Amino acid sequence: MVAVLPALLAISACSGDGDSSGSGDKKAAPTGKSTSSAEAKASAEAKRIGAMDPQALKKATISGKSKGFEFKRVAKAEVEAGRAMRADKTECQPIASLAGGYTHIEAVSTEHRTLDPSSAKNATVGSMWLASHSEKNAKRVMSELRTSLKKCPDGFKTLGLTYKPVKQLKDPELGDEALSYRITNVVEKQSVPMTYTVVREGGVVVTFYGVNMLTPKNSAIPESTIEEQLKQLK
Repeated sequence: MVAVLPALLAISACSGDGDSSGSGDKKAAPTGKSTSSAEAKASAEAKRIGAMDPQALKKATISGKSKGFEFKRVAKAEVEAGRAMRADKTECQPIASLAGGYTHIEAVSTEHRTLDPSSAKNATVGSMWLASHSEKNAKRVMSELRTSLKKCPDGFKTLGLTYKPVKQLKDPELGDEALSYRITNVVEKQSVPMTYTVVREGGVVVTFYGVNMLTPKNSAIPESTIEEQLKQLK
């Protein structure tokens, strides 16, 4: 069971294998020149709105082993499919966007990491992504996510995947503000409970989610791990 979890997480976070739209088109890999141009544009926009620029965000995002997990970089091409996550219910969109690895309000830049446990005794695996916004937009992301959690308790469908139900958990005391919730992703008739912890630190929205198929109630990424990442943003 533990061995198949990374594959399930890839389906849940990226939705590439779960796309039922029938489209087989693949975007061409960006060239070094186009990537550089995109980063320059993002840096200029970050400066304009007072957000953390792509280089600073990347530097502040943990890579390597830390607090019981190995943080592994994820290529942008591997998570790009998540941008297409559109819920069948408008009120559920903020939750659906996070299920795809992005905030529903477009960020200046994002950094994604997978989290693999360093100990064989730890059955929790997950992912993390940081989204850089203006502080105003970051607050709006959190506010609209809270509203979505209240209006979307029965879950939603997107890209051939089903997420149900949505259960809000006790707010953790992390960052400038934080919330936590659990949703269950149905993957090929298998239920995968996923626990999300979303934290705002200034204009950066940090999202963690974890899965523990052996003990679902222990699927949340530990607060000590989250706090370690938040320290890098200060």
